[in-house]
Formats: sequence, structure tokens, C-alpha cells
Amino acid sequence: MRSILKNVLSKFRGDELYRLKLASGKICLTYLVLGVLWIYFSDQLVYLLAGSNSAAFQTMSTYKGWFYVAITTLLLYYLINGLFKKVFYLNHNDVLTGLFNRNYFEVQQKNLNSNSVLPISVIMADINELKIVNDALGHLTGDEMLKLAASAIRSACRNEDIQIRWGGDEFLVLLKNTNSDIARQMASKIKHACDKESIGTIHLNVSLGWDTKSDQSYPLSSAIKNAEDMMYRNKLVEKRGHRRSVTDAIITTLHEKNPREAQHSKRVGEISRRLAKALGYTDLEESNLHLIGHLHDIGKIAINEQILNKAGPLTAAERDEVERHPEVGFRILSASYETKEIAECILSHHERWDGKGYPRGLAGEDIPLIARVVSIADAYDAMTAERPYRKPLTYAEIKNEFLNNAGTQFDPQLTQLFIDRILVEEQVRT
Repeated sequence: MRSILKNVLSKFRGDELYRLKLASGKICLTYLVLGVLWIYFSDQLVYLLAGSNSAAFQTMSTYKGWFYVAITTLLLYYLINGLFKKVFYLNHNDVLTGLFNRNYFEVQQKNLNSNSVLPISVIMADINELKIVNDALGHLTGDEMLKLAASAIRSACRNEDIQIRWGGDEFLVLLKNTNSDIARQMASKIKHACDKESIGTIHLNVSLGWDTKSDQSYPLSSAIKNAEDMMYRNKLVEKRGHRRSVTDAIITTLHEKNPREAQHSKRVGEISRRLAKALGYTDLEESNLHLIGHLHDIGKIAINEQILNKAGPLTAAERDEVERHPEVGFRILSASYETKEIAECILSHHERWDGKGYPRGLAGEDIPLIARVVSIADAYDAMTAERPYRKPLTYAEIKNEFLNNAGTQFDPQLTQLFIDRILVEEQVRT
């Protein structure tokens, strides 16, 4: 018995096991309190009713004991039965989404391989770009996305269908007595249900695959493997467009949190493009630098909104929080093969020529050239922006600021090019 109990408890996570121990403790405490109260008050009552009659006292004490045994037995049955239901639920259900878990599938293997459920179809679903959502908006938002997906899948399925949270961002749906045509229709229904859901500007998007086991010669495990392979093939096609939409949604969310960032990103993108032109870059390279300038602060999506919108100077702790944004931006953009090079530049746009920047303390030409360009554009826009605690710098002050920091904060050659070409143009424009 002890080994069985130990095996069952080993399947629970730490927080689930704690809840079970807490529930067990409540049962023991309830039993203890009731026992103490019963003994004290029932004895008082028996003494009161029996008086000096010893025979009556003996009889009433006996009935009192029987009554206590009967009541506590019923109470313990009720409490322990509730605990067993909780154990069964935690052992077979995913706590976050409420769907069945993989352990439930393992327990049901025999039933799922019987002739009575044939043909049985499987649908595998995977949430696209959940990692980006976790990195940009936090794991709580990622958890909400998982719950949203589970709810959408559940709503699209029939009562007899079994929905399972298969892994981190994967779901498995088992459709008993369902052929491949119906399975394809069900997959389409699940897809449409998920497409309707969103959290803010981030739309839920899933990739799906399906397969059918029609006879006993074809293992259910093979059907699941084929559905998974199909899902990953579909994912390769679908995630490219969705990844860009997620990135755009993150930028939109950031700009909604802090409208000042929208204008800042736009200006940094434009200055970066013009500096790229001064460097003799091609039109394509100019466009790339414009995009990097526009996305350079995407990591600020993970920074507290009150800090971003703070009117006065930041405290040391707040500055440490803000200085996380290059790394967050890197994680968001490095998830995509197409934006990995951009991600490296985003990570490095606060590095300094003298190696005193962040997050890696790179120096000189170890800093990617594009990051050095964006660094100058970013600093220039900060100097020209009005703040509650200071006015914009004049062009003479801006020029002196760049000259004083050339070779320390900024690439000296790029700085001179910026002063000669961009700063002169900006002065003429105004």
C-alpha cells in the first residue's frame, strides 16, 4: 500500500503535492477538533441526563460512542472521497487548462486500442510563437494563451471527443469512431475556433496535423507520430507570416503603452536609414537599417509601463529594469530565422565604443556596425526630444555632445560622418 501511494504521489508537481498534503492535514485537523469537542460536550450532557444513575450513565455512554463512530465514519468517508476525487483529477488533468493530461492517455491506452473505437482519428495542435509571447509579455500571458487555446479546442469538439494537453504548447484530440474525412473537418473547425481568439493585439494561431487508425495493424502511436509530422510541416508554412504579425502586434502594444515610443522608433528608423545612405549602402540595406531602427526598443514591451512613462529621472533600480530591454528584444527576434541578424543588432545597440556599455560590454569593432549606427540615431533622437525635466538640446550642444563622446560612447568615424552629413541636413531643415 505504501509503495502504491508513493508511486501515485510521485506523479504530482511540488505545488500539487503541497495542496494534497494540505487537504490531508485539514481532514486530520477536522477529525481531531470534532473528537475533542464531542468528548467534552457529550460527557457533560451524559452527566446532566444520567445524574447519579450508574446504569443509565453506562447505557448512554455506549450509545454516545456508537453515535460518534457512525457520524465520524460518514464524515471521514465524505472528506476522504473528496480527497480521492482531487487526487484523481490532479493525476489525470492538466491543472492550468483543465484538459486531460498525458498520464490520462497512458491509463486509457487499452480502451483506445480496442475494436469498439475504430476508426479512431487523432488531431495534433501546436500554438505558434508561444515562446515570443512568453519573452515579450511574460509567462502569465503565455499561460492565458494556453488556456485560451484549450477553451477554443474544447468548444470546437464534440462531447465524446477527448482533449489532452500533450506537452508545453501541444494539444492532442482523440476522436473515437471517426474517419479521416470527419477528422479533417474537425481540424478545420478547431483552426477556425482558435483564429477567432486573441489577447490584446496578439492573435491565437495554431498549426494542426491529423491521421486515422482504421484497423489493428496500424498502431495508435504511429497515427500520433504521423499527425505530429504533418503538424510540423504545416507549421513551417504558417509560422513565417504569423511570426511577423506577432512582432507587429508586440510593437503596437508597446506603442499603445507608451505613445512617445512610437514617435521615437519612427525617428530612429529614419535617421538610421539616412546614415546608412551616407555610408553608401544599397536600397535594400537602407531598408534593413530602417527596420532595425524601428524595432530597436521592442524589448521595452517587457518593462513596467509606469517606468516607461515616468516623467522624471529614473532610480538605479528602474534603470536596471530598463537596461533589460536589449536582451528581451534579442530573445523576441532571435526566435525567427529571418530576424536573427536583426536580433544581434538589437542586442548590441546600447554597447559603447569604450566597452562600458551593456549588456555584454563589447568594445570597438566587436560591436556590429549596424548597432553602432542605431546607437547614434537613438542618442540623437534622445537629445532632440523634450523631457519634463529638460528642454531639447540645441544643434551646437548636440554637436559638442557627439564630439565629446566620439571614441568613448560612439564610433569616432561614424560620429564624424553623422555630424558632417546628417546633423548639417537636420540643421538646414529646421
